[in-house]
Amino acid sequence: MTAHCDLRRCMLTFACLFTSAAPAVAQWQPVTAELVKEQKPGFGGICGVAVDHKTGDVYIDVSDRGIFRSTDQGKSWKRVGAEIKGRTEWPGCLMLDPVGGAKKMVVAFVYGGPIAIDLDASGKWTFLDKKSNHIDWCAVDWTDTDMKLIFALKHESGDLLIVSRDGGKNFDEVGKGYGPTWVFDSKTAIVAEAKSKTKPKPRLLRTTDAGKTFEPGPEYTARALPRWHGGKLYWLVEGSLIATADKGESWQKVGDLKDGRFGPIFGKDGKHLFVLTGAGIVESTDGGMSWSKPIALPKSMGGVSTLSWIEFDPVHDALYVMKMGSDLYRLDRGK
Repeated sequence: MTAHCDLRRCMLTFACLFTSAAPAVAQWQPVTAELVKEQKPGFGGICGVAVDHKTGDVYIDVSDRGIFRSTDQGKSWKRVGAEIKGRTEWPGCLMLDPVGGAKKMVVAFVYGGPIAIDLDASGKWTFLDKKSNHIDWCAVDWTDTDMKLIFALKHESGDLLIVSRDGGKNFDEVGKGYGPTWVFDSKTAIVAEAKSKTKPKPRLLRTTDAGKTFEPGPEYTARALPRWHGGKLYWLVEGSLIATADKGESWQKVGDLKDGRFGPIFGKDGKHLFVLTGAGIVESTDGGMSWSKPIALPKSMGGVSTLSWIEFDPVHDALYVMKMGSDLYRLDRGK
């Protein structure tokens, strides 16, 4: 009898330990369903998200209806300025100033109007030349009030890169076969070559004359727009996360990272990062040297795609995720 009770007690103890070690299911909450019903957006629905990391304010692009802001974590929404026709598509093309700390906003539309700039996130939109219509990626000089140097990648055009050196009044073609870009200053930028059958080992290219010439750099396949934080540029490349602190002259490997899709999104400090991978969202608290197990995405999103975005609100400790056409979802981590 005693042996039987001891065995049963051990089994119960093991079951409790196993249960406590099992990862908790992420409790994602949709926060845009009512807005979608009210606004009746065009194709793509909710198609972009950005968070002001100082305030926690959330900005989203609602296809053909414009940019909306929430100051209460998605409980209510208000349009920023006038209605704008068009939609973003590629993650990161709804951007808040990551360098100067101002509320400058840049939106690159894949369909609809040309690139839109708002210098104080108040809805006073300035639209660039019509050649900046139909854009996948956009990179501007955040250090320059006039944003004179701008690179953009044309959609469905053989990875055609265009450049403006006068703040978007005019654009010239750089050429085909390029990928995402980052602008450091009025002369210096880094551009990824696109991976293709003819270029299986693409490089990062550096220009110091505003895109007139490029110097070849290291071989990396870049999968997303790079991200700026704390004086460094971070870039997800195939198999790892890399960074530069000298405007792309040299690159250091931050850490290994399998199947990174978008990010890094920074959290409460420079060592706190989130990255969207094919398996879900991974988190690092040691600057990207190690990563958590993936946080599963909402099942109703239908998995990760090239059009999936993530964001983080460090003020309220909340993660956001969406895919073009899905709801925007919030995960309250502090509760």
